[in-house]
Amino acid sequence: MYDLNYTDILLENGGNKSLDEAAITSCTDGWEYDKVDVPSSIVIDFELLCSKSLYPTLGLSALNVGGLVGVLLFGYLNDRIGRKKNYFLCLTVEIVFGIATAFAPNVTWWIIFRFFVGLTIPAILHIPFVICLEAVAPSKRTLVSFYSNMFYVVGLMGFSVLAYSTTQWRVIALSTSVPFVLYFLYIIFLPESMRWLLSQGRVKEVVEMLNKIASINRRYIPEEILQKFTETMEHQRDQADCLRNGKRANLRDLLQTPNMRMKTLIISLSWVVNETTYVGLSYYGPSMGSDPYLSFFLSSVVEIPGYIFCLLLMDRWGRRMTLCSCMILSGVAAISTALLPTDAEMLTLILYLIAKCTIAGGTMIIFQFGGELYPTEVRGVGIGLASFLGGIGLTLIPFINYLGKQWLVLPIVTMGAFSIAGGIVTLKLPETLGAKLPQTLEEGEDFGKDFKGWAHTIQQISRILPKSLRCREKQQEVVNLEQTGSHPNAPCIVPCEHVQDQEL
Repeated sequence: MYDLNYTDILLENGGNKSLDEAAITSCTDGWEYDKVDVPSSIVIDFELLCSKSLYPTLGLSALNVGGLVGVLLFGYLNDRIGRKKNYFLCLTVEIVFGIATAFAPNVTWWIIFRFFVGLTIPAILHIPFVICLEAVAPSKRTLVSFYSNMFYVVGLMGFSVLAYSTTQWRVIALSTSVPFVLYFLYIIFLPESMRWLLSQGRVKEVVEMLNKIASINRRYIPEEILQKFTETMEHQRDQADCLRNGKRANLRDLLQTPNMRMKTLIISLSWVVNETTYVGLSYYGPSMGSDPYLSFFLSSVVEIPGYIFCLLLMDRWGRRMTLCSCMILSGVAAISTALLPTDAEMLTLILYLIAKCTIAGGTMIIFQFGGELYPTEVRGVGIGLASFLGGIGLTLIPFINYLGKQWLVLPIVTMGAFSIAGGIVTLKLPETLGAKLPQTLEEGEDFGKDFKGWAHTIQQISRILPKSLRCREKQQEVVNLEQTGSHPNAPCIVPCEHVQDQEL
C-alpha cells in the first residue's frame, strides 16, 4: 500500500495528489476479508497477500512436483515389492499427509505437506489399475479401464458437491483423506498380482492362489495340470534369468532393444499429448455459467460420453484405431473452434464438447494401451515413466497459453495440432486387442515385431468399413463390367448378404 495519510490528501486538494513519488509500505493494520461466500481459505487463514501472494501457486507447484517424483518412485516399487504392498504404502502416505495438511500451522508446512500428498497422485490411481489389468481376461480389460475412469469422474462430481456444501478448506482436506482408511479393509480380500508373482519366480504362491480361486468358485483343477503349469513357468523363468545373467529388469531395459524402445517412445509421446491437450482444453473451455461449483461439475460430466464412446469401439476397432480417431477428432474440433466467428457461441461450445469428450476418451485408451504393451516385469515402471513425462508436458501449458497474448486462438490451435500429430504417430503401435499380455522383457520385445504399420492400418480400416458400403462397391464393379463388356464372363450380381468380408 502507499505510505500516505489519505485523510489529509482528501482535506487538502480533494484527493488529486499524484502517487508517482509516494513510498510503498506493508499494511500495518491488517486486512479485512469478504467472508460471505468463502469464510475460510488458505489465503485468508495464512494472510497470503501482497509479497506472499505467490505462496498458493508454490503449493500447487509442490503438489505437481511431488506427482512427478511419485510416479517414478511408486512405479519402481510396483515392480520391486509387488502391487499389493506398494498400493497400501501409497495409501498410507496419502492419508497421513492429507490429514497433516488440514492441521498445517503455517504456509511453509502446508506447502511441504502438499508435496508429500502429491507423491501419491496419480500413482494411487495407477497401482489398482495395473492390479485389475493383470487379473482379468483379455476380453474384460476394456471394462476395467472404463470402470476406472467412470469412478474417477464420479469422484470429481462428488468433490464439487463436497466443495459446495462446505467452504472450510481444512474440512475438505480431512474429508478427502480420513475416509480412505476404510480401504485398508482390502488387505483381507485383495490378492497380489499373479502375473507379478510369476515374474518373480514365485510359482508355488500362484498355484496356491489358483487352488483358492477354484475352491471359491466350486471348481477343481487337476493336479497334473498344476504340475505342468509349474514346470512350464519355472522353465520360462530360468530361461529369462539365463538370458539376463540373473539381473533384474529396470527402467533401462525399456530402451535397450529396438522394438521395446520404439513402443516406449510412442507410448510416452502419446501420453504427453493426451494429458497436455486434456488439461489445456480444460483451461480454454467456454464458461458454462457464473457458478464455479456448477462449472466444475459440468466439466466433469462432459467426459462421460467420451468414455462410453471408447467402451463401444475399443473391442471392435481395437485400441490403436480408436485412440488415433479420438486424438485426431479432438484436434480437428479444437482447431475448428479457432476458425469460427466470435458470435458463433453455440457452435463453438459444441465443438469444444466434442474435443473435450474425445480427448478424455484418448486418456482412457492410452492408459490401458500402455499397460497392455509393457511386459509384466516393467509394467509399473513403464507406466510411471510415461506418466512422469506426461507431467512434464503439463508444465508446457503456461508457455502455450502465453502465446495467446499475441494471438488469442494460437494456444488452442497448437494443442489441436499436437493432438492430430500424436494420433497419427500412434498408428505405429501394434494392436493388443485380444492379445496375451507379455510377461517377460523378451516377450515384450517380440510382441508386435511383425507389425507393418500402414499395411495393417489399411487392413483394419477395410474391416471397419460398413458391410453395406463394400457390398455396393462390389455390385457397382460387376455392373460396370457388364456394361462395358470388358469381362466376357462377368459374374452375376449376388445379394449383399452373400458378399463375404475380405482382407486386403
